[in-house]
Amino acid sequence: MNFRKLLIKAINASIQGGHAIMEIYASDFVVEHKEDKSPLTLADKNCNAVIEQYLKETNIPFLSEEGAKIPFSERKNWEYSWLVDPLDGTKEFVKRNGEFTVNIALIHHGTPIMGVIFVPVKEQLYFALEGMGAFKISINTIIDNLDDLVSDADKLPIKHNKDTYVVVGSRSHMSPETEQFFKDRKKEYGNIEVMVVGSSLKLCMVAEGKANSYPRYAPTMEWDTGAGHAIAKMAGFSVHQYNTEEEVIYNKKDLLNPWFLVN
Repeated sequence: MNFRKLLIKAINASIQGGHAIMEIYASDFVVEHKEDKSPLTLADKNCNAVIEQYLKETNIPFLSEEGAKIPFSERKNWEYSWLVDPLDGTKEFVKRNGEFTVNIALIHHGTPIMGVIFVPVKEQLYFALEGMGAFKISINTIIDNLDDLVSDADKLPIKHNKDTYVVVGSRSHMSPETEQFFKDRKKEYGNIEVMVVGSSLKLCMVAEGKANSYPRYAPTMEWDTGAGHAIAKMAGFSVHQYNTEEEVIYNKKDLLNPWFLVN
């Protein structure tokens, strides 16, 4: 399997999907609501269609938040699979704050080995591949040469001169356990800084070196984290289940993630 070609395919799918999102972002769009009351827009659907068109050429199974709910009896036999969130941070999209992403991961036997996150409003791309590392670059056009992209990109983590311990948090998810994590770190490091950011950008902030840790002691789904997990991991960080040393795994029977810590 040519992982470099697959990475190019995933990168181009994310960028073209991002363009589809921005067409809707610039319009007077309508917000629907799914059964779980979470928002859904035409941008989610259009981006999903673009990505699916790209990735179906790889003949690797495709699991998306907006796609068909494939039974575990079929999924459990997958060696490789794409894990996609076409628009992570729909609430941010609706608020028009720009903090939403396109997430694509390649999963191998439950482990993310490739991750691509595109930030359409900022035209920023994070990408990672096992054995190659994790990178960030400003880009808005499709690519055909991975070596050129890597040579132009910043390798993660990027050195940041931080005087304080930075914890990345969420605007809308603060469990008692998360509050306790903040208290414990404050006791250990003195003053801590809280970085508030939406969507999978939270994992990217640790991978990039802007934040020291990201505790997520609240619900997430596999497609929310697969790509960011790969990027953080290839940048040298860990994504462990709450209060254990066990890595978060994917393509489980239940697609709900356990609580986790990125550091």
